[in-house]
Amino acid sequence: MSTHLDGRDTRWAEHRRLRRKELVESTLRAIRHHGATVSLDDIAAVAGTSKPVFYRHFGDRPGLYRAVVEKTAQFILDDLQASVSWASDDLPALVRELAQAYLQLVQHDPEIYRFVMSRPLVDGEPTDDPVAGLTMRIGTRMADILRAGGYPADRADTWGHALVGAVRAATDQWIRSGMQRAAEDVADDLAALVGPAFTTSALTTANEEYR
Repeated sequence: MSTHLDGRDTRWAEHRRLRRKELVESTLRAIRHHGATVSLDDIAAVAGTSKPVFYRHFGDRPGLYRAVVEKTAQFILDDLQASVSWASDDLPALVRELAQAYLQLVQHDPEIYRFVMSRPLVDGEPTDDPVAGLTMRIGTRMADILRAGGYPADRADTWGHALVGAVRAATDQWIRSGMQRAAEDVADDLAALVGPAFTTSALTTANEEYR
């Protein structure tokens, strides 16, 4: 009897996981169609279901928002991992690659980005902020690269997270301006501003000052 119940519980858990995945994907389609201010009614219509179904699976709109951010964050991290030469020792070039890849992702799905950055009221401490969690994860990845390039650990953390913050701030401004400039041009601007800090001579100077 217990084996039968355990099997049924497992199948039900898998059903719920797949149903949540379907609802998140429907939400992404609705955002692309209706824009970042999409209503839950519109989302339910695109999903071909009702709002109570979303409440049952996500609790409330912030719960759905968290699920969308988690899905988007994983997509961004996977894409950056595939498109950026993380193993390169050319750090100025890496700065430009990171900026351009991030900007191009936003350009491809601007309404999803606007939705993610809308940050509706979400219960919990600031450390539970899913958007901050995404930028922290990218910043940590960049810090790892800098440590491998010779920066002291704590200085690498500062630079890595500061770089990601600069890319995100520039992206937000680019979005507000209507993305009139090409993503490549904005990436060039960021590389021109920040890239020189990651040259060999700058690294040597930073390490000497650190000592």
